[in-house]
Amino acid sequence: MPDPIMFREDAFVVLETNQPEQFLTAEELLQKLASVLETMQDSLPRELQDIPTLAAQARHLLDTACELDIGPGQFLQWYAVRLEK
Repeated sequence: MPDPIMFREDAFVVLETNQPEQFLTAEELLQKLASVLETMQDSLPRELQDIPTLAAQARHLLDTACELDIGPGQFLQWYAVRLEK
């Protein structure tokens, strides 16, 4: 049986166009995704169009994806990381 630590997400590294990499908690990433999605409501990916709230859309992305197409020549990617002391 796999060790449960393999599925624990301590933080996420976020890569964004013309920005240095950031380390965010899951809650911070959810807020960031909701903020980005708010500006994209007219051009949401098909899989998000039937999800009624920004919070639910952001949660769906966090649980099922690692990137969001935010426009030509731009990117937003996130990857779960475990931080060790």
